[in-house]
Amino acid sequence: MKQLYHFVDGRAVPGESDRFSPVYNASTGEQIFELPLATADEVRAVIASSAKAFPGWANTAPSARARVMFRFKDLLEQNMDELSELCSIEHGKVKSDAAGSITRGLEVVEFACGIPQLLKGEFSANVAAGIDLYSMRQPLGVVAGITPFNFPAMVPMWMFPVAIACGNCFILKPSEKDPSLPLRLAELMMEAGAPEGVLNVVNGDKLAVDTLIEDPNVKAVSFVGSTPIANYVYERCAHFGKRVQAMGGAKNHMIVMPDADMEQAVDALMGAGYGSAGERCMAVSVAVPVGQDTADELVARLKPRIEALKVGPSLDPASEMGPLVTAEHLAKVKGYVDLGVQEGADLVVDGRDFRAQGYENGFFMGGCLFDNVTDDMRIYKEEIFGPVLSVVRAPDFDEALRLPTEHEFGNGVAIFTRDGDAARDFTANVEVGMVGINVPIPVPMAFYSFGGWKNSAFGDMNQHGPDGVRFYTRTKTVTSRWPTGIRAGAEFAMPTPGSE
Repeated sequence: MKQLYHFVDGRAVPGESDRFSPVYNASTGEQIFELPLATADEVRAVIASSAKAFPGWANTAPSARARVMFRFKDLLEQNMDELSELCSIEHGKVKSDAAGSITRGLEVVEFACGIPQLLKGEFSANVAAGIDLYSMRQPLGVVAGITPFNFPAMVPMWMFPVAIACGNCFILKPSEKDPSLPLRLAELMMEAGAPEGVLNVVNGDKLAVDTLIEDPNVKAVSFVGSTPIANYVYERCAHFGKRVQAMGGAKNHMIVMPDADMEQAVDALMGAGYGSAGERCMAVSVAVPVGQDTADELVARLKPRIEALKVGPSLDPASEMGPLVTAEHLAKVKGYVDLGVQEGADLVVDGRDFRAQGYENGFFMGGCLFDNVTDDMRIYKEEIFGPVLSVVRAPDFDEALRLPTEHEFGNGVAIFTRDGDAARDFTANVEVGMVGINVPIPVPMAFYSFGGWKNSAFGDMNQHGPDGVRFYTRTKTVTSRWPTGIRAGAEFAMPTPGSE
């Protein structure tokens, strides 16, 4: 079995441990690689590599760092077909979706290309007699990112382009399920001109994560994944005095008001609920139609669309939805469907027995639709992370507002309506971090920041955009005075404007 590798000091480094994790082709179910899981000593060697590279990179002019990002952007565009195919094979996204997700990561690279402007400090002349005051933003040092399987390119690129452009050295610990694409990104960064050690990739499991968190040379950790692990990373990083941003799970609602364009709403639910087989932290997994007539029409329109969903191998251009990422995850999602039936929800469309002809060993299931789900059911409370949409019927606007507001997760939410007043009221009062108005997946553009509320996010700063620059830098404020002559006597009072 072919073995993958770590990427350290600009080159592929074989693993030294005797522990491996299998990597599969999600469409065929065939194991295609063995992934070495790093020992603590291997992780510490990677940290040492990044620490060695940091002083030189931190002192590189921001404009020179930006030129590396410009070249990296060009290489991403030139290699988009290869990159999206790597994503499709190991993750299971259809190729068009894979390319779209990489493009959203590329947009963060474009944002990072503007780093000379983004790092500009502030200056105030003569705040007191002969005294000037200015601030500067400086990099932290070695920083790490721990990323999930569902976006093996986009989520790493939420992190490392901004971190590296700010002058840090970055260690990426990608998911064990689809590591080939993150490794290829590191190779392209070297091709773009990044010095050795500026971007390292170490593959591993909890041992690698804990080593990164506990090592004093790692100054900050970014994480995206499930809420229990996000909370763990947040607490452990806080214990060791590290800066941390940890994004967790979600249960994203889409409110459908009686005046909504129903065709538009159904199209939105199909894409947002079943795109990427529902394996998105911003997937819509709960539809909330307001009023019985709205609910009846919505379910009646969704049922034939879901039944006709084209599920097939990820590289087939005709496929609208590919497989799930692993057999274990497939079993977990099917288990939630079983649970929903036991809880008394109405299973309108059952995709559990779907088999892709010629790909019977692939990790496939069809789309599922539940109706008459209530807020005390586990299928409503918990993140399923699969192609399962639950319809929770709301009698009025107030109940539709209450559901996402009181849910433990607060990542994303959407409202579909023609009523500007209703949309404005909903946006102002819903307790969720990202809101879409007639937009089902309200992921901000790269020059804004991504982040949810409540148990969807831990830490004070969000991913990419302005928060990304703030997270990967720290502010130094300088008060300076240059003497113009000899002046006798000590000053015991705090300098204030107008003081002599």
